[in-house]
Amino acid sequence: MSDDHEGVRPSVWRHREFLWLWGGQTVSEMGSQISVLALPLVAVVVLKASAWQVSLLSAAGTCAYLLVALPAGAVVDRVAKRRLMLWCNLALFAVIGSVPLAHAAGALTLGQLYAVGLVSGVLSVFFLIAYQSYLPTLLSRDQLMDGNGKLAATQSAAQIAGPSVGAGLVTLVGAAGAMTADAVSFAVSAATLLAIRTTEPRHTGAEVVGARPTLRAQIGAGLSYVRRDRILRNSLAFTGTANFFVIMVETLGPVFLIRSVHVRPGVVGLLLAMGAVGGVVGGVTAKYLARKVGSARISWIAMTALSLPGLLIPLAGHGWRVLLFGFGWISWTFSSTVSSISLVSYRQAACPPEMLGRVSAAARWVSWGSLPLGGLVGGALSAALGVRSTLWIAVVGGCSAGLWLFFSPLRGMRDLLTAKVAPKPGFAT
Repeated sequence: MSDDHEGVRPSVWRHREFLWLWGGQTVSEMGSQISVLALPLVAVVVLKASAWQVSLLSAAGTCAYLLVALPAGAVVDRVAKRRLMLWCNLALFAVIGSVPLAHAAGALTLGQLYAVGLVSGVLSVFFLIAYQSYLPTLLSRDQLMDGNGKLAATQSAAQIAGPSVGAGLVTLVGAAGAMTADAVSFAVSAATLLAIRTTEPRHTGAEVVGARPTLRAQIGAGLSYVRRDRILRNSLAFTGTANFFVIMVETLGPVFLIRSVHVRPGVVGLLLAMGAVGGVVGGVTAKYLARKVGSARISWIAMTALSLPGLLIPLAGHGWRVLLFGFGWISWTFSSTVSSISLVSYRQAACPPEMLGRVSAAARWVSWGSLPLGGLVGGALSAALGVRSTLWIAVVGGCSAGLWLFFSPLRGMRDLLTAKVAPKPGFAT
């Protein structure tokens, strides 16, 4: 980590290594958001895929969190993280780039798209876990809130601009051609990683007499660490619960707006994009709110009080009432971003470096693993109760997810990053 003179930490704006990492991830996030639009369009427009085939394509990309997140965490803890991220970027450049190449050669098939979705999903899991574990190598504990806030704001900004840029590229060069931009973005990200000169420290916690722990034992150690830390345990219960209900709104929202509220598809896109605005504002203001209110306090206040306008979502109707959906969506993304930045920063600061990959993997496994289940339950409930009734269940459940944080040690703390950092009794790495 970089130290300024007399123990004063420099601003991340003056942190050369972080700016390289941030810049590369900004470009990569923008490219990935282009593919979020372009990949299903390739299936629908070029290969005439059915709705079921498109849903399988989506599942191929998201199932990686359930399948490989836990072993990926153990692998990340065993290897140099920057090197792993570099190879993931180069592999993603080749995998995503294979789509426009195959299309140009007239050899593109639906099977290739499934393979691209699955392989790119697996590579992204490894990259994201390594990425969160690598950030504390560059930044000090008191810089993590600022750094994570800027990264979260970038991600949300990409969710606003990416689809718009993607739509323009699809119009100009076609859906398959638009994916070239995503492939190039991974090459740019790889180049920025090569520009980082900070030496990654070797882990000492794994230097144990005797045989090296097995992958299964290391996965179990990561889950055990989470179970022993009540803040981590409750924060994962919160994110898993929130994502379970949020995916219902993301999946059923467009159906509700088009079939029940009768708005045009273009307006639907605008309303959904409003959510990303909330994420940008949350990322920019998270550090200020943590300083004024306390990073522990704001994590549960955001998700128990500031998220309550999310209850407006099912009240959307004709005319101006359609804006209720957008305002509710903004409040959810703002609140969840502010809360997540505090909780991720705590995990990065409190967890021993040799365990961070496994603990981050457990977090991804729980928080993202609930998405497929939430989507299936939402679909079943909408068929039985109707879309609007299901949205009510989703928003009430989503706003209640913050109770996991309220009924935890966070309620009696002001700041997370000043909490005592030490391995739990009886824990061995």
